[in-house]
Amino acid sequence: MNGGSHCEIVIEPPVLAAISARAALATPGVVRLEPGIRGLVSTLVRVGKQRWAGADSAPIEGVLVRRDEDGAVRVRVNLVLSADRQVAAVGYAVQQEVSRVVCEQTGVTVAEVSVSVHDVEPESA
Repeated sequence: MNGGSHCEIVIEPPVLAAISARAALATPGVVRLEPGIRGLVSTLVRVGKQRWAGADSAPIEGVLVRRDEDGAVRVRVNLVLSADRQVAAVGYAVQQEVSRVVCEQTGVTVAEVSVSVHDVEPESA
């Protein structure tokens, strides 16, 4: 065997999305992820395929991962936040946490994390 052989491992976008979703949900002030209309359709198709195959579905609703032609990974996270937190601070914390956790768990560097706040829910009593 040649000592110069090269093996490349590619982490697919659905895996990166699941990791990103868990990181975002673990950020204080995030109530839930929000899939939006496009995300709902994609989720129904994905979950249907996985159920047909007998596989469990990873939670990726509200997260879109795109790999550009140059290989750069971009993550979009759609959120609902708690009203008792500052929106900008939570958004920044989500960006940092998603970038950190994805890199830590996969070795993939995220070029961009964009956060879209779809709603703010009142504090629970």
